[in-house]
Amino acid sequence: MQETTFFYLNVLRETQGPKSTNYLKQQEKLPEKKNTAPFIVCKLFNNYMQVVQDFQEHFQDFRHSLIIFCYCGSINSINSRKKRHSSGSLSYKSSLPTQRRLPGPCTCPDGSTILKDHIPKDQYEELMQRRAKEFQQYKARTNSILSKLLFALPNSPLQYPIQGVIVRPLTATAIPGLRLHAEEGNSYKVLLTVSNGVLTTETPTAEATVQGSGETKLTIESSSLLVLNDLLAKVSYTSTIYHINTGDLVTFQFENYEAVFPITIQQPHVPVLYDMGTDISSQVTIVTKTFLRYKQLRVLLDSIRKFYSNIKVIIADDSLEPESITGENIQHYIMPPAQGWFAGRNLAVSQVTTKYFLWVDDDFLFSEKTKIERFVEVMEAVPELDVVGGSVQGNKFHFSILYEEGDENEGGCLYRKSGGKFHPLPSYPQCHLASGVVNFFLARTDAMQRVRFDPKLQRVAHSEFFMDGLGSLMVASCGDVTIDHQPKTAENRNPTYNKFRSPGRNDGEFKLQLHFFKNYLKCIRYG
Repeated sequence: MQETTFFYLNVLRETQGPKSTNYLKQQEKLPEKKNTAPFIVCKLFNNYMQVVQDFQEHFQDFRHSLIIFCYCGSINSINSRKKRHSSGSLSYKSSLPTQRRLPGPCTCPDGSTILKDHIPKDQYEELMQRRAKEFQQYKARTNSILSKLLFALPNSPLQYPIQGVIVRPLTATAIPGLRLHAEEGNSYKVLLTVSNGVLTTETPTAEATVQGSGETKLTIESSSLLVLNDLLAKVSYTSTIYHINTGDLVTFQFENYEAVFPITIQQPHVPVLYDMGTDISSQVTIVTKTFLRYKQLRVLLDSIRKFYSNIKVIIADDSLEPESITGENIQHYIMPPAQGWFAGRNLAVSQVTTKYFLWVDDDFLFSEKTKIERFVEVMEAVPELDVVGGSVQGNKFHFSILYEEGDENEGGCLYRKSGGKFHPLPSYPQCHLASGVVNFFLARTDAMQRVRFDPKLQRVAHSEFFMDGLGSLMVASCGDVTIDHQPKTAENRNPTYNKFRSPGRNDGEFKLQLHFFKNYLKCIRYG
């Protein structure tokens, strides 16, 4: 008797037409089955799903999207060929791929700048080689064996931990939850295999044999399921390499079953905590960068002291002819002239000793609505946050960053979407998560020091910091905390400042070239 089994895998594949796919064309006879939806015949071939016969006429729009239903063939006497276990499972070894497919080329949003077009032709080939080398080193630092795609088998008799096994490097640690659920038999044999460590268990009794204790392959065999499970419960893993953050994959085998689960090898962090003290002055430092705008800076300082008399203020100053700025709890750091926007930010933030700092421009103005305490309240209530931005005179500038990694040859595609945001913060409906915020924000000092501001960007630069921090910084925008902007008057205008402030064509080209190499981007769009 023949039995037919259907597996509906619901694979949605985007394609540009049959010629662009890697379909293996092959005719196969199908059992006649009435009143069924059209499907495509598939089979597992070298661990990859490939179409061997298709019914193109059943799909009105085959060129754009295709739902694949896989027919896995006719098999004889399933129940007689498969051994059923007490867990109700059938012996089954998956042929699904275990490697995550590499991403393909990304699609540049309409209106994007193609960055390679801004690389001088006489430098392109050599720069591409250096860029590719740096990207491979970046992957070596950031990729992990723990990113390998794993599949859990259906109805398996193997019990094992699926996440949360964390071990210190070079330290023996028990693997919890290992167990075999099988029907009664004469003998039971399991095999565990690792690659970056060794496995051990206790010395067995006369009812069991153990081979490979202290090695990468551990075999346990016993006529008693109870004894075998007792030895499995005492299996320990010890890494044989010192690495502060890596992993290993454990293969667990019984008969035709094979399961794989991860172990994280991680050096625990020593906590670095900040004493919040009893008032806002021990919690927050105000930080700014100034250049040729001493009149505005003094107005800013006066407004700060009106509402926060004791809070520390740090000033980074790269003016051409520095002036003296003094006062209680004011630290004024003189830089070499015209070092730039981000270099000054780095200097100022490097001197912060409080848990948080508040960034303000040197021409801002504190008001009754500039409530730093509101920022701190949100950050303390949501400790995962790294940055909370406010509004500048009603301008709640925030943006989202949409990023596709792309492939290794060309790089990624990035779109900075002005006004973009995600969902509200729980319990704080006036706050929304975003990718970046305005130049008025409270930040977690240690988090910002890890990302840093790129000192190569000397003039106009803000979004670029949040691009570098994408995936590292949790950012929110809260429009209920505001600061004013000093009005521009003939008295406080400075022609020399405006000359430095407005970037020339060379500055724009340099920024695009920096995105191409440093951020490994194919294209970028500012929206």
